[in-house]
Amino acid sequence: MLVKTYGSAVYGIEAITITVEVNIAPGTKYFVVGLPDIAIKESYFRIESALKNCGYKMPRQQVVVNMAPADIKKEGSAYDLTIATGVLAASGQIETQDLDKYLIMGELSLDGGLQPIKGALPIAIQARKEKYKGFILPKQNAREAAIVNDLEVYGVENIKQVADFFNGDTALEREEVNTREEFFNSLTAYDSDFSEVRGQENIKRALEIAAAGGHNVILIGPPGAGKTMLARRLPSILPPLSLYESLETTKIHSVAGKLSSADALVTTRPFRSPHHTISDVALVGGGSNPQPGEISLAHNGVLFLDELPEFKRTALEVMRQPLEERRVTISRAKFTVDYPSSFMLVASMNPCPCGYYNHPEKECICPPGTVQKYLSKISGPLLDRIDLHVEVTPVNFSELSSERLAEKSEFIRERVIKAREKQAERFSQRAELHANAQMSPQMVREICKISQAGQNLLKKAMEKLGLSARAYDRILKVARTIADLGGSEDIQLEHLAEAIHFRSLDREGWAG
Repeated sequence: MLVKTYGSAVYGIEAITITVEVNIAPGTKYFVVGLPDIAIKESYFRIESALKNCGYKMPRQQVVVNMAPADIKKEGSAYDLTIATGVLAASGQIETQDLDKYLIMGELSLDGGLQPIKGALPIAIQARKEKYKGFILPKQNAREAAIVNDLEVYGVENIKQVADFFNGDTALEREEVNTREEFFNSLTAYDSDFSEVRGQENIKRALEIAAAGGHNVILIGPPGAGKTMLARRLPSILPPLSLYESLETTKIHSVAGKLSSADALVTTRPFRSPHHTISDVALVGGGSNPQPGEISLAHNGVLFLDELPEFKRTALEVMRQPLEERRVTISRAKFTVDYPSSFMLVASMNPCPCGYYNHPEKECICPPGTVQKYLSKISGPLLDRIDLHVEVTPVNFSELSSERLAEKSEFIRERVIKAREKQAERFSQRAELHANAQMSPQMVREICKISQAGQNLLKKAMEKLGLSARAYDRILKVARTIADLGGSEDIQLEHLAEAIHFRSLDREGWAG
């Protein structure tokens, strides 16, 4: 008897429906065809044990499983439940009339229980698009899939529940999530706040500018100055995610298997902080079975690279294209997948190996030339994509011990949102642009016009401070953001002066 069940394969952050055809005929052996990987071929042993332990029988006949379309490689153990349901239906142990209405996915344990799968959200979105009535999957993934409206989502704990459901013996409990309520209830639920930071007002100002214009930023300072603490609070002053951004971010985390069973949506901006020993593939994404990397997991949020010069140069260099295009393309011989990667890059570093170059109190013990050698680990093209260079100085005792509360993140965020609204209006004719940092050199010339006095100031700054040519556009972009924060239509001299202040690493002789 031939029966068809339906599963799904995830490529990038999109899903493709897979038809699993199970045919039972006279003979022996179990065959799986249609480009399955090893995990799918091994499914026979999991399915046989699961069926036996739940009171069902594995047919002692020839079982042929075809996974169509047969020219797409199928990977992973998430097809166990799809195949097992087909085997039960083809052998007459469950009814078949409603099988074509449901998408079925799940990895089987030997006792018939189900393990969670990856990519439940994009699969659910595709199921609704193709007008399936429902989606049956492991209980652990049910909330994640249930944020898709107009699709019945049933979370099950074992294969017996699935068999009883199709036989009409029991009804499954539908998982329901109020997507908008879930989204709006925790939009700004951050664990940390800028009010907890003592002193460092100039650094907070720099991060406010970075958040307002979507600028990349590097923090340079000695150990213990607060670089990491400040960077971790940056998401709390970024504009809240829109529902579209939230769904897009959740899809990426779903594909990577990073959502817990309690999560339905990623409602706050991601903050990813990989260790400096990370490989190129783990940072950007890829592998034999392509998965999103850290830059995609940071999509719509912040990627924090602590101790930037300690990262492998090759790992840093592969970020250059995603920083420009805001997406990463993974190409293989037979297919290509795209992952979104629109993130703010925040990096931190010590000014030298010992960490105390330019320290107001402690003396640097690095030999001559070491500081320049240390900074040269960061390539010019990568540094060119960082708009703000901020020197972080240690906090003195009086500021640390002060009882005065600093400004809360929510007040800073309000100013950032107002500045972003100005930019949204400015770029309303260009759907691909959202912030000042994304402007092309031609747009900088059109939008960031300055007076003759501003031109003179910028010329003097470049000559006296020895600023590089690449600093010119960056200064104008940052000055435009500072003007937006101040509610000014034009870039004033004070806006330019503040932007010039944030180009530390471009100054000649900064590293001795």
